[in-house]
Amino acid sequence: MITEQAPGKLYIAGEYAVLEQDCPAILVAVNQFIRVSITKSKSTTGSIHSKQYSQDSIHWVRKGTKMVIDNRDNPFEYILAAISYTERYCIEQNVTMEVYDLYVNSDLDSADGKKYGLGSSAAVTVATVKSILHFYNVPFSNELVYKLSAISHYSVQGNGSAGDIAASVYGGWLAYQTFDKAWLTSELTSKTLSEIVNEAWPGLKIQLLTPPKGMHLMIGWSQKPASTSRLVDETNANRAALNGEYQEFLRASRECVLNMITGFEQSNIDLIKTQIRVNRGLLQHFAQINQIAIEIPRLSKLINIAENFGGAAKTSGAGNGDCGIVIVDGATNVAALESQWQENGIQPLNFHVHQVKLAQ
Repeated sequence: MITEQAPGKLYIAGEYAVLEQDCPAILVAVNQFIRVSITKSKSTTGSIHSKQYSQDSIHWVRKGTKMVIDNRDNPFEYILAAISYTERYCIEQNVTMEVYDLYVNSDLDSADGKKYGLGSSAAVTVATVKSILHFYNVPFSNELVYKLSAISHYSVQGNGSAGDIAASVYGGWLAYQTFDKAWLTSELTSKTLSEIVNEAWPGLKIQLLTPPKGMHLMIGWSQKPASTSRLVDETNANRAALNGEYQEFLRASRECVLNMITGFEQSNIDLIKTQIRVNRGLLQHFAQINQIAIEIPRLSKLINIAENFGGAAKTSGAGNGDCGIVIVDGATNVAALESQWQENGIQPLNFHVHQVKLAQ
């Protein structure tokens, strides 16, 4: 049996703006994983097994008189897309297809099945792509896994930056800028996957970052799951009406994240902490003009407690639930901070940054 894994992720800064070209974000991979095991089937029938995903609920919306099912939160959709595109790539390498069983196991949910917001759809996509390439003995690099995973994920989600894919593939701390979605859509209609994955993708930038010594990442969970896809849908719908303000948000977010990247390059924790606070303010304004809830009261409480202890804190990802992140240094009383979190219904998550071994 072959087993491949992919870590979850957290956004540190640059959320929402990262959906656009030339707008960087900073992410980190955490040591919670989705593992996909694959073995040749003993019969002519293959199967996909998962303890976590068997009870997933289905969401739907009303469009006129029609009930339309939204499968973007269904992990099986991502697994099936990853299988489809990865096998298509393997066929292009003249590989003979076989029947197999997949077994999926996840650390990215709480004990009672609630999602932490660690990018489970991205991680399961990456782990599935890696396991199938390994099963068929097709050599792969991080770049190949990223590109096949990004294509698979985007085919299901229809929005998003694929930053969570990059974090699950490359690990550690990284700065990320998304690719040109219109370009990729056009390429997929006219070229083979082999051609597309060997091309330079316009706009795509993935830069590994080294955190300053003495800097520590704290994670608090609001215990309220959120849906990234639907929040992105809402902000996308407002884009045209908010054009001037939206462009200013993109400009300010880009400046903030570039300054934060400088903080990493100069090992300047204070600069990183300052830009975390700037980014929080930008997201609060973005939420206000879009009339969406990013920093819900539980996350505000998480942030304010952290700030009282000298940490620099903000929401992580789309917000409206899931996690908040805090950047602290050696002067922070971490135990006392976590104790106050727990008194206010916030669960500290003792996760650590996960470094991925480079695949060449």
